[in-house]
Amino acid sequence: MTPEALFEKAKKSNALPETAKLQSEFKFVDDAAELADLVLSGVKTATTSALDLYRDDEPLPQTGAYDVVLDSQNQAVCVIKNDRVIATKYLDVDAKHAYLEGEGDRSLTYWRQVHHAFFVEEYQSEGHVFDEHNANMLLENFHVVYPTT
Repeated sequence: MTPEALFEKAKKSNALPETAKLQSEFKFVDDAAELADLVLSGVKTATTSALDLYRDDEPLPQTGAYDVVLDSQNQAVCVIKNDRVIATKYLDVDAKHAYLEGEGDRSLTYWRQVHHAFFVEEYQSEGHVFDEHNANMLLENFHVVYPTT
């Protein structure tokens, strides 16, 4: 199902207000299918992106906004709503946020290990160098408001 079709279906089912707007559609860069499944199961209720890598013309995630999560085949799996979006430094990401991301053993140690490697590659792909002491992150907390199943 396309993101737009799922979003309209959610509005018609009254899971979303009729005036709701779709902020974005996205798939997780690494392990898109697995992470989408973690979102659907309620294990993954947070994510992190590099604030430094957003383009000037790219809107930032907003608290209260709706997104559609895609699987590895770019099919819509659910509509989520952002409960909180905050900016912070990479080294200020805490154990609670790492746990809410729902990956691996859910520890901050695991989170730092996989996210450090991820952000090194992401920054490099944009022609930047990842510096964990100065990197600015966006932390999103969300919940599923409408699954495809």
